Amino acid sequence: MDVQERPTGPDLSGLRIDDRARNGRGARRRPRTALLAALALVAVAVAVLALRGRATVVETAAAKPAGEAGRTTLLNASGYVTPRRRATVAAKITARVLDVLVDEGMDVAEGQVLARLDASDAERRLRAAETARDATAALIANLEVNLANSERELRRQQELEKAGFAAVQERETAQTTVDSLRAQIAAGREQVKAADAQIGVARQDVENCTVRAPFAGVVVSKDAQVGEMVSPISAGGGFTRTGIATIVDMASLEIEVDVNESYIARVRPGQKVDAVLDAYPDWRIPSKVRTVIPTADRQKATVKVRISFDKLDPRILPDMGVKVAFLADETAGGVQAAVPRALVPQAAVREDNGKKVVFVVRDGRLERRAVTVGEGRGGNLEIMAGVAAGDAVVIQGPEGLRDGQRVKVK
Repeated sequence: MDVQERPTGPDLSGLRIDDRARNGRGARRRPRTALLAALALVAVAVAVLALRGRATVVETAAAKPAGEAGRTTLLNASGYVTPRRRATVAAKITARVLDVLVDEGMDVAEGQVLARLDASDAERRLRAAETARDATAALIANLEVNLANSERELRRQQELEKAGFAAVQERETAQTTVDSLRAQIAAGREQVKAADAQIGVARQDVENCTVRAPFAGVVVSKDAQVGEMVSPISAGGGFTRTGIATIVDMASLEIEVDVNESYIARVRPGQKVDAVLDAYPDWRIPSKVRTVIPTADRQKATVKVRISFDKLDPRILPDMGVKVAFLADETAGGVQAAVPRALVPQAAVREDNGKKVVFVVRDGRLERRAVTVGEGRGGNLEIMAGVAAGDAVVIQGPEGLRDGQRVKVK
């Protein structure tokens, strides 16, 4: 009889799961998993649709009219606004400032008093010169009285000499006295003239203590204060002022630019120029070349050119930065030059596959337009084709803008 050996360890066969029970539980879990996956897909689809429906926020600017054109630009340069008449008014003498009657920004007329200096010393010199002149004039009066008496004595001696009662020596002595007095009177009169000249100098010194404007203009700098010493020559280790105020003739404002000598042949007197101030980049100021300075700067290899404004404006101030474009004639070879259609900010023009494009907002959506770009005007660019004045162009927005995209203007 065979004897079966039993395992010595515990019997785990009772813990086995029946395959039918396992299959039934899995069948119940499968529909639940499928339902969750479907709900996730629906949520993703809703999110995508929501993102597609949200408008992209952009910032736009209106394209501006290009204005009168028809001239091509031959040369661009930059420089500054400078006045032809600008003066730092100084005193002609050394004196202390008693009063300053002007301030920055004040309009002054020609001959208007700017400041008064201490004139006490000059006034004393004037009185001394007048006293010396009066003393010399008094001596002349005394000499004239003596001369009249000497002339009478001379006539008596002449009569006595004819009658034989006087010697020739007495008559000659009387004649010498008369001649001496006449010489003294002539010298005295010359001394009076010299004293009058000294008086004129003293009076001019007194007048120099009143500082006046040499021409009409605007005070742009107040260089001295009450109590300071002023002198035509700086002295005292820098503590003595040399000027009272700086005046600019605003009617003489012009533009000064340095043109590379390689391109100076493109510039001629009377040539039309478009000027754009750095402070007003959208303002084109018609101007023309006044003169080309007939010398070159060997250090910078440039030639100085001065340009006059066709019409001055209060917004134009001295030392403002300015960019200029020297223009060609209205026609070149009988063919009308290209005319720009609009001006847009430089930020509106983008590079796309080597082409210049702009995005125009129309009815809440973007229109991608290829453009032809002309010259720059301050912060703007000339658009020769592709954009018309009044179009709303995008100047700021996210990357990846596309044609037909829905946008919202900031």
